[in-house]
Amino acid sequence: MPLGYSVQKAADSLGIRANLLYRWKDQQEKQAKSTMSPDEKEELKALRKEVKQLRMEKEILKKASAFFAKEMK
Repeated sequence: MPLGYSVQKAADSLGIRANLLYRWKDQQEKQAKSTMSPDEKEELKALRKEVKQLRMEKEILKKASAFFAKEMK
């Protein structure tokens, strides 16, 4: 939900079923992968790994922040 709304809401606003959006997404991803160069594929893999790491770090920081905020009370 990067844009702040669900797939269902997007589908409803377009007047289509959500599974059609998922199908389009899957088709687009397959097409994009087949047209990427090996360097682009490697970069995408590295970026996805970095995003995963950053999300994990963000969650840890959120939990630590909540912990310390509670400790200060």
